[in-house]
Amino acid sequence: MPNDVKVTFLGGLGDIGRNCAAVEVNDQIMLIDCGIMFPEDGMPGVNIVLPDFDYLRQNAEKVVGVVCTHGHEDHIGALRYLLAEMPLKIIGSKLTLELAKNRISQSNFLDQAEFIPVEDNSRIQIGAFDLEFFPVTHSVPHGFATAFHTPQGVVLHSGDFKLDMSPVDGRLTDLSGLGNLSSSEGVRLLLADSTNADSAGYSESESAIGETLKTLIASKSEKRLVVACFASHIHRIQQIADAAIAEGRYILSLGRTMKTNIDLAREMGLLRIPANRIKPIEELDNLADSDVCVISTGSQGESMSALARMANGDSHHMAIRDNDCIIMSSHPIPGNETGVTKMLNALVRRGAEVVDSTHKLVHTTGHAKRTELRVFHSVVRPENFVPVHGEYRHMAAHKDLAIDMGTKPDNVLICTDGDSVVLSDQGIAKGESVSAEYIYVAGDVTDLGEQVLADRMILGEDGFVSVVLSINKELVLQKDPEVVSRGWVKGDLANDLHARAVKVVANAVSGEDFKSADELSKAARRALGKFINAETRLRPMVVPVIIVADK
Repeated sequence: MPNDVKVTFLGGLGDIGRNCAAVEVNDQIMLIDCGIMFPEDGMPGVNIVLPDFDYLRQNAEKVVGVVCTHGHEDHIGALRYLLAEMPLKIIGSKLTLELAKNRISQSNFLDQAEFIPVEDNSRIQIGAFDLEFFPVTHSVPHGFATAFHTPQGVVLHSGDFKLDMSPVDGRLTDLSGLGNLSSSEGVRLLLADSTNADSAGYSESESAIGETLKTLIASKSEKRLVVACFASHIHRIQQIADAAIAEGRYILSLGRTMKTNIDLAREMGLLRIPANRIKPIEELDNLADSDVCVISTGSQGESMSALARMANGDSHHMAIRDNDCIIMSSHPIPGNETGVTKMLNALVRRGAEVVDSTHKLVHTTGHAKRTELRVFHSVVRPENFVPVHGEYRHMAAHKDLAIDMGTKPDNVLICTDGDSVVLSDQGIAKGESVSAEYIYVAGDVTDLGEQVLADRMILGEDGFVSVVLSINKELVLQKDPEVVSRGWVKGDLANDLHARAVKVVANAVSGEDFKSADELSKAARRALGKFINAETRLRPMVVPVIIVADK
């Protein structure tokens, strides 16, 4: 129907990351965020994971732009990949847009984007979309909750948020404005952050972290300090810098993104660090340990990050030694725990002291916990609700909370990636599903595909065995097959198995009337695979190679 409003979820429902939803009004599409997901265990060689853009490709002429709720990679990191396929109006706070520009500029698609900055409580019209922006507190400055004023009433997206009553910059989540919206127009549909919906209580204020950092940094007066946090966490960087400078230390940034963001935030007046307290990382060795505070990227254990390079001993700028103290001012994103643990172990092996949130309150979440979500729902009072941004258990917990706060059970829908919901005069209902596959990126290759990852897992776990078959044009074997393996077995056992495998494959392809080289190859694969499984109970990748002689 012409007045219906549809929301299609392309990522971020069931996972932490690759947040992207498409809102359709009057045959036009406005996206909410376009982010990446970091690879998990079981994704060997993958750098990032994108939303599935297939639905947007099919409707490219309808896509107007994207509202970026805030500047985290899981909300803006995929913009450059979508811009490669279609032009976009990109709407967000000035800081969010600058962070997005930094990423997009790496892929030369800036000319495909029109950047539209918006301020707290502003309201703008873009195409069919009447948009209003409410400030929310999060772990990156200048995030928004966004109200879509539609023919079916207000669709409100919370963005990532918490209810911090004493934020570092004094910018509170605008509960008053949201309350006015609820009491005047009403909220027909709420889409709200679910990350901490199963965590009881109230999140710690960001300001509380600053007090811990002051005490901690003061207690390490003789040590060289490295503090790792997200490069986008400007408020955390400010508090680290304040605590370090109070102890007479200089601030040195390590990691390209960290330096870029510190420079950007200082230029915008969002970060206040005196120029005479900043030193380039190249001057590190000229400073006494007690004068140093390095603020570094790599808090998530990313293999090529500044902190991971230090842990591995291959940093060009800093070698870890006994008098170093590493402060991990972050929590691992779900899926990154293994990588972070390995990195911390490597740092300790090199002699560093490591302090993380298991020891001190050096990090707090940017996402509302259950008590905060209750307050939010009591203010917004949505008629319909879809939990977003979280794993399935988080969304299920948020559904129960919403019902407990008064939303009718039939009006609360749990969706996953690929689902859509339709708001009509009759209410809310599930719509048609669309493709929402993981799109894997490795280096410059986009979309490796599930089969490539499956092959990599096999190679990583059980190795591979290759058999080379030299045949003539009549498909007759000309000499004994050759068997080569990697990552399967070794030593005398390998020699014995290879010799017996040659006989097994030779018997399987001799004396048979094959119609094609492909048929012969399949016979060799079956025979070799059966032999390998029977002898070793392993399942390496089996690769027949056929060489056809000219004569």
